[in-house]
Amino acid sequence: MCAFSSFAQTDSLQLEIQEIENSLKYQYGEISLGDGLAKVTVPKGFKYLDPEQSEYVLTQLWGNPASGTTMGMLVPKDKGVLDDDAWVFDIEFDEIGYVEDKDAEDIDYNELLATMQADMQEANQERVANGYEEIQLVGWASKPYYDADHKILHWAKEAKFGEAETNTLNYNVRILGRKGVLMLNAIANMESLPEVKQSIPVITSSVAFEQGHSYFDFDPDVDEVASWTIGGLVAGKVLTKVGFFALLLKFWKVLAVGAASLGGALWKRLRGKKEEVAVVEDAQEEAVS
Repeated sequence: MCAFSSFAQTDSLQLEIQEIENSLKYQYGEISLGDGLAKVTVPKGFKYLDPEQSEYVLTQLWGNPASGTTMGMLVPKDKGVLDDDAWVFDIEFDEIGYVEDKDAEDIDYNELLATMQADMQEANQERVANGYEEIQLVGWASKPYYDADHKILHWAKEAKFGEAETNTLNYNVRILGRKGVLMLNAIANMESLPEVKQSIPVITSSVAFEQGHSYFDFDPDVDEVASWTIGGLVAGKVLTKVGFFALLLKFWKVLAVGAASLGGALWKRLRGKKEEVAVVEDAQEEAVS
């Protein structure tokens, strides 16, 4: 009876996950983003989810706050969004203006990290007061690198949410444009770092601004220069005067769209079922041995 119950739970769980995965309509080829702002040419080994479905994954499946800002996501072709080792690149655009990159070679990223860690500790007081877990910024998972020729910045942070056993990987790619930056954020856990890092060249070459919107199309007579710098993009700070809570939300959202294991009710329910099945199967194995 116990064995039958275990198999029944396993089958039910797999069917539920498969039904969710089958409901998602992935796309391939060249896809326009943001009404002609940019385009993604889905690279080999990946598949694309449109903004509506990506929002569903982020909020309903993974339990993140609704933002409505996603332009879609790139998912490894051999993974589903509810797999234990799921990871994706979420695509967004932040219309902050033209980011000058004059400071790129002068940034001390170790010093910047120390400042970010101190800021996070201070921000945690506000997080806890609002019912959220503390976040510990562990360090660089991949030190910031700026490709001046292609105007692409990428870096990765390792973060620990509360008492979570698995740390969150926050891999960020920023493609600088005429009126803002395309943001490609990897949503993954630390175990996926080798895969994510290996994919960076193909990901950065697959997403680009359309003609008229690129960094090289900047017109100083009509376009606005951003208050951000390269260092500001990495730190997640707005250099203009805004409220502390707004800064906190800006920084926290990028980190909190974290590993699926941190997710919402549905994900916890699915994971809970998996853990129940594992306990039953372990007990059966011990009884047999």
